[in-house]
Amino acid sequence: MQKNLEFPDLLRLIDERSTAFRAEVAAAPDLDAPVPTCPGWTLFDLVKHLGGGDRFWAAVVGAGPADGPPAEAVAARAALEVPQERAALLAWLAASTELLLSALREAGPEAGCWTWWPVSQSPVTAGGVARHRVQETAMHTYDVQVSAGAPQALPLDVALDGVEEFLFTVCATPAAWPHKPTAFDFHATEGRSWRLTVDGDGARTTRIPAPTATPGEDADAAGASVHGTASELVIYMYDRIPANSLRVDGDAGLLDLLRAWEPEE
Repeated sequence: MQKNLEFPDLLRLIDERSTAFRAEVAAAPDLDAPVPTCPGWTLFDLVKHLGGGDRFWAAVVGAGPADGPPAEAVAARAALEVPQERAALLAWLAASTELLLSALREAGPEAGCWTWWPVSQSPVTAGGVARHRVQETAMHTYDVQVSAGAPQALPLDVALDGVEEFLFTVCATPAAWPHKPTAFDFHATEGRSWRLTVDGDGARTTRIPAPTATPGEDADAAGASVHGTASELVIYMYDRIPANSLRVDGDAGLLDLLRAWEPEE
């Protein structure tokens, strides 16, 4: 049975990925280096973005249940000023991550708070925030590695959880799919699989058995099936690599429709 990461694991992974991010930035020759996977951004911009996000979500979690993010947190993020010197900038980022972790620890996983995904399959809780921030931090660590010319696979536990977190948080919606109903299967070579079903009732994800040598009778139900390592699937979902970097069975054009879909809720 597949189990989600526990709350302490999520906090540990936020800390680990932020530490890895800072190490990559510390080793970079120049903070003005471009980040190819974040067009128009430099490493400095990426540090500012990640640290600002940590501080923003710390304030959101600390505020508790709400219909919107705290006004002061929104204003602070818009007017964010950070150190220019590398050592001070990295110390600021470390402090930002600790603010987030402290807020999450104090709140606990079941505490309610505002999120931008109220109609998704992910909980509107501090635990949901923690799960998403693992992925945000991991993906931007990958971005820094791309900038350095040495991208690495996401850690396995991060990647396996990341496929489902993306599908549950970013894809799930009650808004009607504007095309013919279909399904998308995502198969991680590490042995986990998910099905995203899209139709007039919206989009929703379920876990499904991994494919075998003798597929079941519903094996062809998906319009498109995407196969890759969990890390490759997550990196693809966040639009860092194209679909043709993976093995796609079925109608690959459906993936373009899914990528272009902007549901109105």
